[in-house]
Amino acid sequence: MNNNNNTTGTMQQSFPMNGGDGPHSYLNNSHLQRQANNASRAMIEEAIAKKLDVRCFPSNSLCLADLGCSVGPNTFVAMQHIIDAIENKYLAQGLKSQVLEFQVFFNDHVANDFNTLFASLPNERRYLAAGVPGSFHGRLFPESSIHFMFCSHALHWLSKVPAELLDKNSPAWNRGRIHCTSAPDEVSHAYAAQFEKDMEIFLSARAKELVVGGMIVLLISALPTGIHASRTPIGILFDLLGSSLMDMVKEGLLSEDQVDSFNIPVYITSLEQMKSLVERNGNLSMERIELMDPTSKHVGPVPAKDYAMNFRAGMEGIFSQHFRSRIVDEVFDRLYKKTVEFFHLLKSSHKEGTQLFVVLRRKNDAD
Repeated sequence: MNNNNNTTGTMQQSFPMNGGDGPHSYLNNSHLQRQANNASRAMIEEAIAKKLDVRCFPSNSLCLADLGCSVGPNTFVAMQHIIDAIENKYLAQGLKSQVLEFQVFFNDHVANDFNTLFASLPNERRYLAAGVPGSFHGRLFPESSIHFMFCSHALHWLSKVPAELLDKNSPAWNRGRIHCTSAPDEVSHAYAAQFEKDMEIFLSARAKELVVGGMIVLLISALPTGIHASRTPIGILFDLLGSSLMDMVKEGLLSEDQVDSFNIPVYITSLEQMKSLVERNGNLSMERIELMDPTSKHVGPVPAKDYAMNFRAGMEGIFSQHFRSRIVDEVFDRLYKKTVEFFHLLKSSHKEGTQLFVVLRRKNDAD
C-alpha cells in the first residue's frame, strides 16, 4: 500500500482492485462482497441503535469514513445505509429537530481508481463526498475528527509480503506456493506476525482519529476455530491459483523462480486473534465481535464463474505487477477451468463463520 505517512516505519505496497468498468473490473465483479455486506445490515443497524451515543457529539456535522472503499458501488450502498441508521438513532433519541450534515470520506490506496469511483457517485445522496488517498496502515485523518468508520473486506490485505517468505535461508521460505493456506507452520507464523504488526498500527491510528464515543465497524474475512483454511472458499481458490501457476511452470511458460518469489499478501484472521489485538490496543472498547456466514443472503450456490471473476477483480493487479501482463489472461483462464473442475469442493466448502463482524468504540479517557 502506498502511503507517505512515516508512522508505520515500513515500506508499504499497493494492491488496488481492478479499476474502470470493463468485464474484469471490480465495479462489475464485487456482488459477492455486496451480498456479504447485506448479511450484516441488521447487525450494523443494531450496533448504531444500541451503542452509538450521539448525545456526546457536540456538532450536527458528522464525519464518516469508508476505509478501503475501492471503486463502488458497494461503498455507496453501505454508507447510505449507515447514514440512514444514524438518522434513525437521532429520531429515537428525540433529536428530530436537529438538521444533520454528513461528510463522507472515501479512502483507498493512492493507486485506486478514484476517477471511476467519483464518476459513479449517486446523484441523490444526502452527504458531501471527498476522497482520501493513502494506506489505512497509518494515519489518515486529524485527531478526534471522525464520528463513524466502516471497513469492509479490506483488512485481510497485509501492508507488505513478509520478508522471510522470500529468503531461501529462512524456514519460512515459501517455495512452490503463493500463500500460507497449505504451507508449513513457519510460513503461517510469518503471515500472522505481519498481520499483527499491521493491525496494531491500524487500531492505534483509528483510536486517535475517532472522536470520543465514535464507532468503527469492521467486516473481515475470518477462519472459524477448528477449520483448516483449505476447507474455506478463499483457501480453496488460493490453492487452485497456486496449482495453475505450477502447471505453467511445468509447461515452461513460467520459471520456478518467478513463482517462488511471488506471495499473495492476504491473511485470514480468527476471532481469538482479533479480540486479543483490540484488547492490547486499550483505547477502543469491544462492543461486539462474532463470526457470521457471509453467504447467508445468497440464493443458491455461487457459480464457478462468479468465484473466478470475483477473484480476478481483486487479484489481477498484484499478478500484473509481478508477472508479465500478457500471461494474466492465461492464469485466470486456468483458474476458471479449475473452479469448474473442482466446483464440488467450493460448493461443499465451509462458509459458516468465515466473516468476522466487529464493533469498536473510542473510549473516554476516563474509561
